[in-house]
Amino acid sequence: MQNADNTLGIIRERGRKGLPLERVYRQLFNPEWYLKAYGKIYRNVGAMTPGTTSETVDGMSQDKIHTIIDALRYERYEWSPARRVYIEKKNSTKKRPLGMPTWSDKIVQEVIRLLLEAYYEPQFSDHSHGFRPERGCHTALREIYQQWTGTVWFIEGDISQCFDRLDHTILLSTLSEKIHDGRLIHLLDELLKAGYMENWKFNDTYSGSPQGGIISPMLSNIYLDKLDKFVENTLIPSHTNGRKREHNREYYTLLQRAYRLRKRGETEAAAAVKQQAQHMPSREAENSEYRRLKYVRYADDFLLGFIGPRSEAEEIKEQLRTFLQEQLKLELSEAKTLITHARTEAARFLGYEIQTIQEDTKRDYRKQRSVNGTVGLRIPKNVVTKKCQRYMKNGKAIHRAELLQESDYTILVTYQSEYRGLVEYYRLAYNLSSLGKLKWVMDKSLTSTLASKHKMTVTQVQDKYKATFLVDGKSYKGLQIIRHREGKDPLVANWGGIPLKWDIRAKLNDQPQRMYGGRSELEKRLLANTCEYCGDTEHIQVHHIRALKDLKKYTGRERPEWVKMMAYRQRKTMVLCRTCHQDITYGRPMRRTRSKEGFMNEYPKRQHMSSS
Repeated sequence: MQNADNTLGIIRERGRKGLPLERVYRQLFNPEWYLKAYGKIYRNVGAMTPGTTSETVDGMSQDKIHTIIDALRYERYEWSPARRVYIEKKNSTKKRPLGMPTWSDKIVQEVIRLLLEAYYEPQFSDHSHGFRPERGCHTALREIYQQWTGTVWFIEGDISQCFDRLDHTILLSTLSEKIHDGRLIHLLDELLKAGYMENWKFNDTYSGSPQGGIISPMLSNIYLDKLDKFVENTLIPSHTNGRKREHNREYYTLLQRAYRLRKRGETEAAAAVKQQAQHMPSREAENSEYRRLKYVRYADDFLLGFIGPRSEAEEIKEQLRTFLQEQLKLELSEAKTLITHARTEAARFLGYEIQTIQEDTKRDYRKQRSVNGTVGLRIPKNVVTKKCQRYMKNGKAIHRAELLQESDYTILVTYQSEYRGLVEYYRLAYNLSSLGKLKWVMDKSLTSTLASKHKMTVTQVQDKYKATFLVDGKSYKGLQIIRHREGKDPLVANWGGIPLKWDIRAKLNDQPQRMYGGRSELEKRLLANTCEYCGDTEHIQVHHIRALKDLKKYTGRERPEWVKMMAYRQRKTMVLCRTCHQDITYGRPMRRTRSKEGFMNEYPKRQHMSSS
């Protein structure tokens, strides 16, 4: 079999050149793809969540990979219906449906996703930012900030129930345009029609992509790429005109008058006239000839920035509506698709308010207006208010009862991580300092929670945990809890030390990263084909746990040896033979003894210390 990384390079190059992808189904017979997929998704939160069967990532093995490959080779692989659950929808009382596929389906979807991403990624629009490597909310917002100067109208676009309404015929036809492999298209067709189970009742799927499925974001991007191309190739060229805005004649007339007055020695009159001019734009804001249209999309939300009259903005909106209805069989949401005046109102996109700034009093070192026409990103007021409500009751900060059973260290880490996540997301906002109110409320709630737990006063909590610590070389005052560990470095939790400093170059850590060559550590351990407990080399499987804290239920000195091994290694996985894995899974005493070689490899430092 050809090396998977080399194949990815070839597929990526064909995508870059726009060449069709042929005979790709046979790549599904290569075990390397499944090892690569396994190494990428086994850490996912849902990996230990069962679908309509009890199968999860626990017990993953090379035998399972070969079983999947055999089914695909003879075209006998059957997708299982997803288990449907409902999760809360942001800013709505409605709930969003989410599918839970089985583990085998997840790993096959990830393999196909890797192939599709390598081929389509070079062809996708630069204005598309959702679910793409090294792109995310911040890259979309940064594009608006840097390239949309002078925008007059925002057209906020939202596709109603986009992922539920993707037309299967259009999606498969779009895939068939560039993927000339009937077997892969048929496999994807079967996936789309696999259905879902809700309350143990089977339901067919006649439209939409499998929400919750690993491949769903890739399929939706392929589908909506037609929208990107329509905007780039049709709308933007037809609504772009003129080299630059015309000069505002009234503005320059006033400047000339101020110059003449100053030349005659009438400095006060000249200053008054110049001040009058500086409250006017230097160029025509809505010139009849000048047009510019900008576009950015994140998943099913998109935003257009237009320089021109409102009537033309309305035409653009109708053209988008018509294209989506006729070509993609999708509908624009009436409630969320708005036309907003950029200087007097603010558009909402990805949780930010976006507005063209008009501030005549803001001057640079040359005393010239420095911010007019630039795009400003800011935190909406209701975001701060809503976030504060979580920690308040009847207008006062209160303790969080659900955290009273946790350790002080965990409580502090919880508050710090929640606050840090919000600050880092809104790092691009020029009014980031408005989160200072949230910091104050959370500080009161945190100290109240610790005080309630220990039956202390808030002042006593502050005196007990107050500390001064360094972050990036700068000193901060806050709270600090240190958890000491025997033979290991202590764990340190801080509350505070997160500066509210605007940074347009900030990057979220959760943006999907590109996959590079090389095997993961877990792949290498699985390929070693050796039980890490007894040393056996037959029927090797991988034991998974959800979190290291799950090992804490085994207390006392008589903890099983396998628990000691996982705790010592700080790993949530352990490669085992079938016998050892079954004993652990069903809570039986280990039928096999721990190998001496495994013992030596596990505790080399301790062995050395005892021998000395």
